[in-house]
Formats: sequence, structure tokens, C-alpha cells
Amino acid sequence: MSDIRIAAVESREDLVRFLELPASIYASDRNWVRPLLFERLRHLDRNRNPFWRGIDIRFWIARRGAREVGRISAQVNHRHLERHADATGHFGFLEAVDDPEVFAALLETAEEWLRAQGMERIAGPFDPSINDSCGLLVAGFERPPSMMMGHARPYYAQRLEALGYRKLRDLLAYDFDVTADWPPAAARLLARARRLEGVRVRPLDMRRWYEEIDTICAIFNDAWAENWGFVPFDQAEARYLADEIRPLVTGGCFAIGELDGEPAAMTVTLPNLNEAIADLGGRLWPLGWAKLLWRLFVRGVSSWRMPLMGVRRRYQNSPHGAALALLVIEAVQSYHRARGVARAELSWVLEDNRRVRDLIETVGGVPYKTYRIYAKSLR
Repeated sequence: MSDIRIAAVESREDLVRFLELPASIYASDRNWVRPLLFERLRHLDRNRNPFWRGIDIRFWIARRGAREVGRISAQVNHRHLERHADATGHFGFLEAVDDPEVFAALLETAEEWLRAQGMERIAGPFDPSINDSCGLLVAGFERPPSMMMGHARPYYAQRLEALGYRKLRDLLAYDFDVTADWPPAAARLLARARRLEGVRVRPLDMRRWYEEIDTICAIFNDAWAENWGFVPFDQAEARYLADEIRPLVTGGCFAIGELDGEPAAMTVTLPNLNEAIADLGGRLWPLGWAKLLWRLFVRGVSSWRMPLMGVRRRYQNSPHGAALALLVIEAVQSYHRARGVARAELSWVLEDNRRVRDLIETVGGVPYKTYRIYAKSLR
């Protein structure tokens, strides 16, 4: 008989233990980056984060004796169900020691709860949604994750698959050399794009912060509307995220592409916070604050992430759409290269989104990590 006990997270103290549990799993993994505890607690605060309004979620911790050996969440994302009507619940925040009994106990707990909510399929990991960290790392363990991207041990995928979970989609992360000139074919396309009439690219105007964020959100929601799994951002969610990143960015971290004066494309880049916090142990007290501020605003980080890029759908199959995509990428690359940035991660991209994959590979991006969404029937 298994001696594994699954306990629900019911207090703030439980939640802290839930968030700190991965430190023991990755103690010998030099590529894992311990998140900042205060930031994770803020993120999971239902009273301040509007993303939680449409999600019913439960968290559990697995224990063997006095030792905490795993964790998981199960959630019903009502905004996902409203859009896709697929009776699919989600799991997330999965971490566990390399023990099939622990994985089985955690996943069975999540499955049972989702069945009780009327769900017919389980998919994940989503931490907690597709607009947050999602997917299980299945390739690319050799390098640390970029900010807001996950890490895992190779055995995680093996344990999930042994429990009947199967691939639903792969999400790709691309490595991009910011210092390199574009390949000749891409350089020719860029030169042609610059000659098109009515096309203009500009940085974000920080003086009109919310107005500009609303513009970026509108382009994103239109550009991604037909992508697998898409759930739109609403204004409250977009502005909440914007407020979280505002201290970290300048106008040049964003590029907005206009066609005849109308915003039609955008890209967003963020400093790779993981580079700056890797040795802080998840804490900013007593000296972590000073180290973080110096690394971000004095020395600067050498790597960035591009989490968002999009062109409005009506331009996606046109020469102007291709031109706008090239120009917004080139704009943020030039901005960061002038400030000493060496590398960027462009992520994530759906494996079957050939248009975006071809664009990134044309300008020199190389896929280097794969994140997998798994699914299993609950019927």
C-alpha cells in the first residue's frame, strides 16, 4: 500500500510550502532558476490579479512521511471553456521526485477533482493558463529557462506518458543572436520592406502607457484569434501585466508597426529576469534587492525574451504584413543590440504555426527548447 498522502493547500503557509517545494527537486540542477517567492505570492493572489476571475483552481502537496515529494494544481478555466466548449480541465504547477507512485497520486487527484467539475478531458501543464507559463519541457534541458518559461527534469515526460498522457501540442522556443547580422535573404526582404509606402515602425510612447498597452492587446487578440488554444486578454488583464513589467522596460522594448497610420503589428520584449535572479535563492532580503537593481538598471542583462509578436489577420497573407513583421523584429533587435544585449529567446511558437516559424528562422532564429502540452481523456 502506498504511503503517499495528498493534502490540499488551505492556508498561506501551505501556499508558501507549495511554492518552495521545487527547490528540493532541482537542488542538483544548475539550470533551474528559483523564482522570487514574493513575486509568486503576488501572482497567485486572487484579490489583486484579474487573471484569477475566470478560474476555479485547487492546489495539492504530496507527502511521504514528513517529506514533501510533489505538488500539482487542477483548474477549470471558464474563459477557455467559453471559447472552445471542449469540456477540458487543466492541470499545472506539476513538480515531483522521480517516483511513479508520486506522479500517479498527484495526477489521479487532479483527474478526480476535474471529473467532479464535469470535465471530460484533462490537459496541461498550464500554470495556470495558456497566457502564462505553460507546457512541459521535453527538449532543451541544457540551458536555463528564460523568464516566464518553465523547466523540468527529463523523467517528467516519461512519468506522464506512463499514466496515459499523450502529446496534444508542442510549443517551441527559439534562440536568437542579437549581435548577428541577418542572413542575406532576410536582409534583402528587410530592404524591400523599408521601401513600402505607408509602413512605419515606432517605439511605444511611455507617456500614453495604457493607451499603448490597449493597442498592443487589440493587435494580439486579433492576430492570435485563430491559433490553437487561444484565449483573449481583456483590458484588466493586459493592464495588470503592463503594471507588473513597467519598471523593467522602456519604449524601445516595444515596436508598433503602422500601415497608413493604423497600428497593424507589434512586438514586446522583456529583460530576462531569470538571468538577474539566478543566484538569489528566491529571496531579495537582505542584499538581493541591491543586487537585482544593479544588474537590471546599471550593468544590464545580456539576454531578453520576446513573448509577444503579431500582425493583424487581414494583413497576414500580404506583402505589407510580412514587411511589418520583419520591421518590428528588426526595430527591437537594433534597440537591444545598441545596449549590449547578446541573445534573445523568441517564445513560444506553436509547432504548426509555419508562418511565424518560417519568419523567425528566416531572420536567424534557431529552435532550442520544446515544451509539450499533454492531454488525457477522463471518460
